Amino acid sequence: MSITAEHAASLAATSSRPAVTAVQAYGNKLGLWNMWVAFAALALGLPMGLFQAAERSGFFPGIENTAVYFASTSTHGVLLAFVLTTFFAMGWGYHTMAHSVNKKPFFGWTSFWVSLVGTVMAAIPLLTGYASVLYTFYPPEFAHPSFYLGATLLVVGSWFWVADMIIAFVQWKKENPGKPVPLVMFMFTMTALLWGWTSLGVASEAVFQLLPVVFGIAPTIDVGLARTLFSWTLHAIVYFWLMPAYIAMYVILPKEAGGKLFSDEFARIAFVLLFIFSVPIGFHHLYVDPQQAAGWKLLHMFGTFMVAVPTFLTGFTVLASMEIAGRLRGGKGLFGWIGALDWNNPFVLGGGLALLMLTVGGWGGVLNAAYTWDVMVHNTQWITGHFHLIFGGTTVIMYLVAAYWLWPKITGNALFSRALAVWQLWLYFIGMVVLTAPWHVLGLIGQPRRVSTTDQYAAFPEYAQMWGIYEAIMIVGAVMLVVSGFMFVYNLFMTHFNKVPAADTKVEYAVAIHEPMRLPNVLNSLAFWNWAMLAYMILSYGYPIVQFFFMEGHHTIPWGV
Repeated sequence: MSITAEHAASLAATSSRPAVTAVQAYGNKLGLWNMWVAFAALALGLPMGLFQAAERSGFFPGIENTAVYFASTSTHGVLLAFVLTTFFAMGWGYHTMAHSVNKKPFFGWTSFWVSLVGTVMAAIPLLTGYASVLYTFYPPEFAHPSFYLGATLLVVGSWFWVADMIIAFVQWKKENPGKPVPLVMFMFTMTALLWGWTSLGVASEAVFQLLPVVFGIAPTIDVGLARTLFSWTLHAIVYFWLMPAYIAMYVILPKEAGGKLFSDEFARIAFVLLFIFSVPIGFHHLYVDPQQAAGWKLLHMFGTFMVAVPTFLTGFTVLASMEIAGRLRGGKGLFGWIGALDWNNPFVLGGGLALLMLTVGGWGGVLNAAYTWDVMVHNTQWITGHFHLIFGGTTVIMYLVAAYWLWPKITGNALFSRALAVWQLWLYFIGMVVLTAPWHVLGLIGQPRRVSTTDQYAAFPEYAQMWGIYEAIMIVGAVMLVVSGFMFVYNLFMTHFNKVPAADTKVEYAVAIHEPMRLPNVLNSLAFWNWAMLAYMILSYGYPIVQFFFMEGHHTIPWGV
């Protein structure tokens, strides 16, 4: 029986494949299960987004249904903003723990099953229309109790992951005194810490505000307090989404591009700055809420501007790393390194496209932090466009390329089709641009968000005429994204069962040009930053939360109003 040269090469690679330890095998399996849940949420959520774009447009009267629209919007938001992100971060985090510090988690499967049960509990009322409260679930809109219980279980399950990451970090440090914690583990632990801190807000809202009311234990709810607690999570969660994307840019992209990381220290500084400044900034979503004084909103506005600093640092470091790779590949002149990069490598392509979207979306975020701009655009489609460009664009595309990198290493199977991955990423990028650009324009000319249809504005033909072309373009972008999403899932599924062995299953991360032998304690430990976060949280949220318990009249409303 003859074999092809490709199969011969694969067999040779298999014979030299590095052995996987029991801890690494455990991390692979746990990571895989978590990430499959994440991408199942992606596959379910994307078509709902297309449905919403089509219904809002008014071009398809036959599908217009307000109840279905808001059920779909709520499910779409929860699946992508909570389920996709949480399970992906946990899955890749567990894989990282096994391969970077060789640690087995204590609560890995507990974390997975508690989070999964919570997800299913929340999904049932979402899909049946009993939790059409959007992913922000602000009162006085209320959902079925199982939605709040499920969301709480999802968060509690993720806390087991947070604990595992911290324990593994501390254990490795004790076993390796004075040595730098591997960069990828340092960054993932900071990500887990950020999630632990910021998720306290939404958990507190659910446990102390929403659940007592929906179960009849408390007759009223304080809407201002509930919104304040959710703001604790509302914007910081964006950086929980982004940090795994940044990790991929720092520790995988330079190596895949053929170079080295520009600076290990810069990467650590960026992550501690993200950790510190990204949590206490939620009030820029409450600029027009009367319960918080202007001074507290100003403090949060300054924090929001400060988050731009680690973002700029990330952009500089990652681009410098890519330039190193391009010049090592023979790139000459000022910009010759760009053309020298291998843009047929899915990771290089995805990283480049993510940086482009981050640049545009990041500038939009700086604008949104300003009070005068925010009050003008906050309830318009501008915010929808900005949000999708940062999350659906930069964040998710890096999740996709990280999966393309992880699956062959976890399963031992070669990526089913590298060409399909490249086409899928281009389609995703173009689709996201085509979707979000019209939203930005529509927001600037006054189209509101969070409405199921624009039909009610037909009485104002000057608006309807301006909006129509942008609505049509938006639908085209949504179709492209759905097609791209299914291309990704198909490629991943076929990789999972591919019979061709992967040529390289060794998990290796990018190293810096000047790899540090020792680091300052603040760039190699958790304690200082935890204490700093506690102080900053008390400063930013202490009085704004405590004041509700001393307000005369205690602004509460009855259940169901």
